[in-house]
Amino acid sequence: MLNADALNQLRQLKTDIKENKVVFAGTVKPTNGRFGFVALDEGRDVFLPPEEMQKVLPGDRVNVTEHEVEKGKTQGVVDELLDSSLTTFVGRYLVKGKGHFVAPETPGINRWIFIPPKERQGAQPDDFVYCQIHRHPIKDGKGQARVLRVIGKTGEPGIERAFTLASFDLADRWPAPVESQADALSEESVAGYTEGREDRTGQPYVTIDSPGTQDMDDALMATPNATGWTLSIAIADPSAMIEPGSPADEEAFNRATAIYFPGEPLPMLPDSISTRLCSLMPEVPRLALVCDLQVNNDGSLGDYSFHQAVIRSQGKLSYELVSHLIEGREDEDINALPEAVANSLDQLHQASTALRKWRTEHALTSSDRPEFRLRLDENKRIRLIEPSVQNEAHRLVEECMVAANRCAADFLQQQPQGLFIQHPGLRDDRADNIRKLLETYAPHLVELDAHSAEGFKSLMKETEILQAEVPVKAILSRQLARAELAFNAAPHHGMGLAAYTTFTSPLRKFTDLYVHRLIKAALWNSPVRALDKDQLERLQNTQIRARMAANSLENWLKSDFAKTLPDTPMEGVISRTVPSGFFVRLNANGLEGFVSCKTLDGKFSFDPVTLRLIHNKNGRIFQLDQQVTVSIQGVDEERKQINLALLDAVEVVTGTTA
Repeated sequence: MLNADALNQLRQLKTDIKENKVVFAGTVKPTNGRFGFVALDEGRDVFLPPEEMQKVLPGDRVNVTEHEVEKGKTQGVVDELLDSSLTTFVGRYLVKGKGHFVAPETPGINRWIFIPPKERQGAQPDDFVYCQIHRHPIKDGKGQARVLRVIGKTGEPGIERAFTLASFDLADRWPAPVESQADALSEESVAGYTEGREDRTGQPYVTIDSPGTQDMDDALMATPNATGWTLSIAIADPSAMIEPGSPADEEAFNRATAIYFPGEPLPMLPDSISTRLCSLMPEVPRLALVCDLQVNNDGSLGDYSFHQAVIRSQGKLSYELVSHLIEGREDEDINALPEAVANSLDQLHQASTALRKWRTEHALTSSDRPEFRLRLDENKRIRLIEPSVQNEAHRLVEECMVAANRCAADFLQQQPQGLFIQHPGLRDDRADNIRKLLETYAPHLVELDAHSAEGFKSLMKETEILQAEVPVKAILSRQLARAELAFNAAPHHGMGLAAYTTFTSPLRKFTDLYVHRLIKAALWNSPVRALDKDQLERLQNTQIRARMAANSLENWLKSDFAKTLPDTPMEGVISRTVPSGFFVRLNANGLEGFVSCKTLDGKFSFDPVTLRLIHNKNGRIFQLDQQVTVSIQGVDEERKQINLALLDAVEVVTGTTA
């Protein structure tokens, strides 16, 4: 038995150990395996073995100690949980003997979590469930969860959308105060906001959109003048009816953007506002913020001005109809257009052609990549994927929107408050690889300063026409940084513009609604509640999450659709390469699938400079934009990934660098 002195010595030893222990703070990073890492605040990663990963959840803030397990190798031990951001998740309900569990579908949680009897909400085996962490596993690695809601079962109509909404914590219902605010608005409300606005109801504005679109943000018209055209872009003005800080405004901020899920979008504003009272519907008076701008004969922009107006669209025209008019086709619907509308459409085409020519010469334009439209059946699954042809009418609308947004950006640069979209161009962490790429395949471009707007623009234009054995432009395009929201103007490298913002989609994007308020505050002293840095970051993150949700649902629907397709040969191009294989985009339907190196003969090495996969012995190459023939091999249910088998490939010929 220890005496008092021995006990005191033991206590002192424990205290000394604790005081001398070196503890590091960091964030838990999971992997596809059972192990993980802690990204330390000081900038390096510490390995967490499986038994330590059992105690934590993805994104947890923890203190860890580092221990040497063998010479030169260390691993972390979780010392303390500081904060846990993962509170809710989705998964599949499982029963194993007498135990009830949830198998999380959240990336990084690679274990089942026990659900106590009182927390099961009547869930049945194989149900998808929305859960909350009931007890964190930090103490003993045995976490618990409670079921908040049963989502449904595989095979039920719409389960994919419902599961995606729960996965990304997206609201599918409007809070009661938002519904009350929307219900209080009516056509009389629209009329009540017309005082003091310009009456443009007699002018030949028209909307050009897809037949099924209901939330119409923009209407256009153009007239010729001595030096070019007066282009008038009318944008729906929900800011007139939605006050800053009101319930609908707060919910729009929370959602940040409408999400165009296949078959059933998730709107940013209630339907009564976005598809009726504020939508620029034909033959009814609607509130608009109008940008009038001078388009010169060479496509450059001249003076511009903003106006609060009331317009009456004289037609909801489809892209196809306007394209037929531009092509000079005979069509009963075209012949039925009022003369003023037909004349305006002709001038719109001429003005947009000039705008496109200017952007092609002085800025950057994106190439027309094939797009596809998903058609769903009564069970809300894909029944057909068909090409969505981008015609002259699409380009007409695009050029008008870009021109109006450029004017808005220029205007905000002169104001004390602004909101801009910056694009820094190439990723800084890829600079060394990009330099090596250019030194080998385009040495005359090495000295270009790709960090400057002009240097980046020159780089992308030169590589567009470069003849080399590797697709340099495609390689660069896959190493671009993400565009960012900012309060100060800076170049948008991706568009080749000195400054850019958007205000042409206020029914669909909160940032555009906010830009409306900034413009109106500067010109007419309208109310605006300025965003702070944290709110801007939150908007950015919410937009990113919305894109991830849309991609997740599409991937699920597409992978299910792929199961219905025959395993016949299909043509495609390599769209992405990774060390374990390459992705192929199919020409016929735009589906993207994966060819694993494990299914190919021999071993391949990945070149991070050229993004090529190169056979270690015979030198066979797979690279971006390479044409291949593949067949569908199956679907990885967990990843919702289409697996492909390679049948043939156009061989890459080396030594063709210009």
